[in-house]
Amino acid sequence: MNRSPALAVLVLAVFAASAGCTDTGSERTTLMVIPAGSLLAPLEDIEAAFESQHPEIDVRIEGHGSIQAIRQVTDLGREVDVVLVADASLIPDMMYLPMSEGEGNYTDWYVPFAGNEVVVAYTGRSAGADEITAENWYRVLSRPGVRVGFSNPMLDACGYRAIMVTALAEEHYGEPGLFEAVIGGSFNPPITAVRTDGITTIALPERMRPADEKVAVRDGSIYLLSLLDAGGIDYAFEYRSVAEEHGLRWIDLPPPINLGSAEHADDYRRVHVNLGFQRFRSIGSERIGQPIVYAMTVPRNAPHPDEARMFVDFVLDAFREGKAGWPDPVRPDPEAATVYHATD
Repeated sequence: MNRSPALAVLVLAVFAASAGCTDTGSERTTLMVIPAGSLLAPLEDIEAAFESQHPEIDVRIEGHGSIQAIRQVTDLGREVDVVLVADASLIPDMMYLPMSEGEGNYTDWYVPFAGNEVVVAYTGRSAGADEITAENWYRVLSRPGVRVGFSNPMLDACGYRAIMVTALAEEHYGEPGLFEAVIGGSFNPPITAVRTDGITTIALPERMRPADEKVAVRDGSIYLLSLLDAGGIDYAFEYRSVAEEHGLRWIDLPPPINLGSAEHADDYRRVHVNLGFQRFRSIGSERIGQPIVYAMTVPRNAPHPDEARMFVDFVLDAFREGKAGWPDPVRPDPEAATVYHATD
């Protein structure tokens, strides 16, 4: 079958255009961004907006628990451009460390950009959903037949914060045995809250394996959402932004225990959680209660440091505007990234 010269030219033009598109795509810079899981929803919006302004950059988002996010760089040796965590203190604890002799630390700076608070999330099908309130939530969660979920504190900041909140609640409400009834008694041996000189210390086992069905532990707080939706648990300790973004019901906890109030920092510091984490390099095994602050950094060995700093600035601008279902914006000094250094 004979083709006309015009058709042949058209076919060649289509192939040329296709080849051109392929070449352009292959030239895009891939920016690897690893955030805490509670930032996945905001970063989806930020990714789309950033790429629309910078079509030459392809942002790849991969969520993990905050500890696991940092470990992608420090223990697994991956080349990551930006790390964002839900606990700012993890960055100096885990990354102000030498990569290897003569190469400097994994990073020497971070910039805070958001805050949050811990809530008790649930659905209309949760046991006690028709009676739970901000005044009686701890009594409902203490019931033997009520199933409670939290994330693994060895991997995720929300996990050790759930433990802190429960220990703080025992003292706040004057309810001895509350921590054991909600969390501690579901492990073998039980996890105990020990009070000495005004400080409550909870020492965790290396493997967080509940001994009964009352408590469920998942690698990250966002992995509890499907379990909650399916009725596998009745309540989950979550960040307020996550509960809001996913359309869940939740109980707002009092500021002295919700880890969301700078005014109550002294209250939060009275609870310490010791992580029984021995398998990898030190992560600062003692976590001390403090107001929730999200932070980000660019690792020293980031493949694309210039583009990474562009993305960091873009995230800062996006969070300053604030949005429903996002962690609350904090407004640090514009030069904050040059202040938070290991030598300070």
